[in-house]
Amino acid sequence: MPSFRALLRHLFVAPLAAVFVSGAAVGAPVDIVDDQGQALRLAQPARRIVSLAPHITELLYAAGAGERVVGAVQYSDYPEAAKKLPRVGGYSAVDMEQVIALKPDLVVAWKSGNRNAHLDKLRALGIPVFINEPRRIDDVAKSLAQFGRLAGTDAAGEAAAKAFRARHAALVAKYSARPRLRLFYEAWNRPLMTINGEHLISDVIRLCGADNVFAKLPVLAPTVDVESVLATQPEVIVASGMGEGRPEWLDDWRQWIRLPAVARGNLFFIQPDLIQRHTPRILDGAERLCGQLEEARARR
Repeated sequence: MPSFRALLRHLFVAPLAAVFVSGAAVGAPVDIVDDQGQALRLAQPARRIVSLAPHITELLYAAGAGERVVGAVQYSDYPEAAKKLPRVGGYSAVDMEQVIALKPDLVVAWKSGNRNAHLDKLRALGIPVFINEPRRIDDVAKSLAQFGRLAGTDAAGEAAAKAFRARHAALVAKYSARPRLRLFYEAWNRPLMTINGEHLISDVIRLCGADNVFAKLPVLAPTVDVESVLATQPEVIVASGMGEGRPEWLDDWRQWIRLPAVARGNLFFIQPDLIQRHTPRILDGAERLCGQLEEARARR
């Protein structure tokens, strides 16, 4: 069972000139800018990649680069093949010795989750570091294309990005103009945690035609109190938690019988891996949320 710290993540070869991998020449240099605005140049596509966040691991596989990944952090559990990767600690407590022992030619890191001290040490050792930080749904597609370039699986990465954008556009067309609902997203109960308007989950909420009641808070994943939630009078409360099952603490809101979300029976759950990870599965979570909000609109 993942720890509370894991929740904050849910947030964090020898070249062969004549060989082509998914449309990219093995020896071709890669010039790219990461999500922190830093330019990165690889002499050739990476062949030994270490992932420092579960969502990065999943994105690498989705971009056709799974065979290039030689190590990953704890909870990198999707797809199934990722479970067999050597572990290099957790996203916030990276085992630097394990990373170095794997002799990576690229480390892909998470701006919000990994410690700068770890990344600075890797750079000092001459290991290229690419920073990933998706904040909008379309950033997932961007990441897929970027990871394909980094690993030399350009065709697979671009195809995955194109399919993701097409599915996203279909959801936007179907739900974004629906009557607005006021929604409180409960990431955790003790402490009571939510997300602000800059978080990827808020982009999903907007996609489905709702407004995050704490969108204006300055912190990406802030703690709030019960009184502030009651003051916003949400029509819908959505919880995630840390497991596949609906958290029992979602029902704690039932004591507030005059709260619109409670009075109308709009207490919903979405499996965290489907809405808290910055991966193609975010659209699975979006479809579930959009469906739940249609139920809520019918109860107005």
